Amino acid sequence: MLFAGIVIILSALPGAFAAPAPSPVPNKATDQLLADIQAAINRKDTQEALKLANRSLELDPKNPQTCFVRGQIHELMRNHPKAIADYTESIRLQPNAPMVYQQRGAENFRAGKIKESIADFEKFIGFDPRTAAQHWQLGISYYYAGRYADGARQFELHQTVNPQDVENAVWHFLCVARKDGIEKARQGLIPITSDHRVPMKQVHALFAGKGQPEDVFKAAGQDESAVFYANLYLGLYYEAGGDVIKTREYIGKAAEKLDPGNYMTEVARVHDQLLKKPAK
Repeated sequence: MLFAGIVIILSALPGAFAAPAPSPVPNKATDQLLADIQAAINRKDTQEALKLANRSLELDPKNPQTCFVRGQIHELMRNHPKAIADYTESIRLQPNAPMVYQQRGAENFRAGKIKESIADFEKFIGFDPRTAAQHWQLGISYYYAGRYADGARQFELHQTVNPQDVENAVWHFLCVARKDGIEKARQGLIPITSDHRVPMKQVHALFAGKGQPEDVFKAAGQDESAVFYANLYLGLYYEAGGDVIKTREYIGKAAEKLDPGNYMTEVARVHDQLLKKPAK
């Protein structure tokens, strides 16, 4: 899938992916601090990077780029409320920087704010509708918002740019199953023939009704990443079938893995938290 992970601090991003421009007022001290922040991030010293970002904002509090950068630092530190606050301030200062909406959307999702994530992702796409087909994250947010028809359409659109992705086929299945039932979803399961990631072949066969859960785990073996995907998609498989106990079991196992560079681990964690919320 595309759009996975956190964008690199201060990376130059063209078109709809552009980060906010710096303050129009030249400030050599701020420019040097931004370079120092990048160096701190490169050596994984987020505390130093945050300290420098705070200093930079003291010198130039209306710099949207520095607000964006500090938001990314908070994102790396998994402080979702502060990341969202910095992205919101960056947007206030410069509302026409698409990538800030994308980043805030991802952070809103991580914080369990599903409707807010949808609003941000849709705003991002609005800057350049050509990016819509790439945006599987929006489809996942639609699923968790209960907007299954919108989710199905989004995954069908993503199929046009990513035609051999089992995960996309599965999420499309999940939306159709919630909307029209398991049999209709199975009949409309998107065929995939060339996703060589382990254990995606077995995951696809499972949702097609041609495989068993043990086949998925056998293929995953001892590989930590493969086991994560096995647990995640087994949980989603059981959820589609209405087995609440097994859904909680496998989603819970998947949620134990946290890789900030892998958005799907965030999906597992958010799903686990939603399962634990008291029913209204």
